[in-house]
Amino acid sequence: SCAQETHAAATHPLDPHRATLRGPSPMSLLWKEIRGNPLLWLLVCVPAVLVAEHFHLQTGTALFVLSVLAIVPLAALLSHATEAVAAKTGDTVGGLLNATLGNLTELVIALTALRAGEIMLVKASIAGAIVTNTLFMLGASFLLGGLRHHTQEFNKASARLQAGQLFLATIALLVPSTVGGASDGRDAGFVATLSLCLAAILIATYCLGLLFTLKTHREFFGSVSHGDDDGHEPWPLPLALATLAGVTVLVALVSEIFVASVQDAAETMGMSDAFVGFVVVALVGGAAEMASAFSGARKDRLDLSVGIALGSATQIALFVAPVLVLASYVIGPAPMTLEFWPGAVAMMLIATVTAAL
Repeated sequence: SCAQETHAAATHPLDPHRATLRGPSPMSLLWKEIRGNPLLWLLVCVPAVLVAEHFHLQTGTALFVLSVLAIVPLAALLSHATEAVAAKTGDTVGGLLNATLGNLTELVIALTALRAGEIMLVKASIAGAIVTNTLFMLGASFLLGGLRHHTQEFNKASARLQAGQLFLATIALLVPSTVGGASDGRDAGFVATLSLCLAAILIATYCLGLLFTLKTHREFFGSVSHGDDDGHEPWPLPLALATLAGVTVLVALVSEIFVASVQDAAETMGMSDAFVGFVVVALVGGAAEMASAFSGARKDRLDLSVGIALGSATQIALFVAPVLVLASYVIGPAPMTLEFWPGAVAMMLIATVTAAL
């Protein structure tokens, strides 16, 4: 009789206790998310671009377009996984994690471009990411959240700290650009040394900021309020972590194809390396963060949105750019400096001041 009861519990479709104990499998949750999100249907482009590149089935321009279409759904999947982790850690740590993993896409693309000697593409992607995060991502989050909620609040202390750090980093990036004379070779060595020193200072500042917000003064940087999640059940932590690992590997593979094909595509479409880095890489690489920031604002979790937008820009200026300078001495054909063209410096400075105000 015990075996019969067990069999009945396993086969009865309406037994709530049995359904609670079993629950949906991780693969069914992943497949449900893919079916319900049309953006994730573009995941078919991932195997398509890998196969096309391996067998040389497409031109450089076609590979460029396919790789862009492949990175976007990977970034969205990365966003959903980080949201699940953020649900376990809170908005402050969740925003930091989302910004970090979102910037991972841009970092992988930048490292690949750095190894290929595309220094202008790397610098343009840094400047474009800072401007995109501080103006477009933050502004659109305020707009989308304000369309749904009459008033929204966020932690002023956290936003003020991140804006201050971003302003400090922008000033540091401005210093090598004001030295001048690097193009004739006379001051190139000084600019390279100055960039190395600034890179070390910026990384130290970023680490001290993490220590300040996550350990010594963490009580000042909690969320103001937690909005409704619209009944959406977050993924289990093991599924989220496995997705993060798998998507990171795929992003690295697709980024190789993206950088290898960007030169042919730029020549065919009439785009410069500066435009590709400032616009295309910034938008494609920041797709995951944008999806999470916009979703958080719509759910009245503005702390998460502000943390992602300002946190991502701050992390790029204080950590990603200095790391790329240091990495250029190891993997690059020539050292990269923090000297930007005047237009990029002006745009980064204006965007930072605007976000702070």
